[in-house]
Amino acid sequence: MKPGDPAAVEQLFDAVAPRYDQLNDLLSLGLHRQWKRQLVRSLKPAAGETWLDLCCGTGDLAMALGRCVRPGGVVIGLDAAAEPLAIARQRQQLQPWLPLNFSQGDALDTGLPAASADGIVMAYGLRNLADPAAGLKEIARLLRPGGRAGVLDFNRLPDDSTAASFQRFYLRRLVVPIAAAAGLRDQYAYLEQSLKRFPDGSSQVRLALESGFSAARHRSLMSGQMGVLVLER
Repeated sequence: MKPGDPAAVEQLFDAVAPRYDQLNDLLSLGLHRQWKRQLVRSLKPAAGETWLDLCCGTGDLAMALGRCVRPGGVVIGLDAAAEPLAIARQRQQLQPWLPLNFSQGDALDTGLPAASADGIVMAYGLRNLADPAAGLKEIARLLRPGGRAGVLDFNRLPDDSTAASFQRFYLRRLVVPIAAAAGLRDQYAYLEQSLKRFPDGSSQVRLALESGFSAARHRSLMSGQMGVLVLER
């Protein structure tokens, strides 16, 4: 699979959707939920605001945001793959009071009005876009002045660092074998390949500032294995 190929990425997430949440819990020891809660808290979504969850997957971040923007707010979850969205909509039915709207679409070309969102999140999506820099530009276009955004993903590390060696060990010796047991070896082997083309933290900050953000900062999580890019418009 070629990293960044939109059709291939869509097929990948359609294939992994039924087991995506369970595998994420297993492979991160449940920590991905904590990282997402930390991201939401750091962005301070408020009642009445409009938020976007780009590359929303099965909707866990969108649902967390939905609890914050009540009453009067709305959260739009957008994803290119149909199967994760179907799961997100099923989860929404269990909490119909949350102000959520899930739609299929392209994070590089959302078709949404400019300056229409108070905030935007993207978890494990920027790395999979055909052009991460263009993804940051679309986020900047969608945000209102003063809006904020957060991007959570694997952290691109220096190839010769101890942290990078551990990351390769984790992906090759833990992630891929566990995914293979679920019949998803190829889909999760793609993770390491996608990281090779992903901008590192300092490059993400530079690209964000070039895209029109007034402030950008990147910090690492889990001893550098994950990264969070926090943006202000």
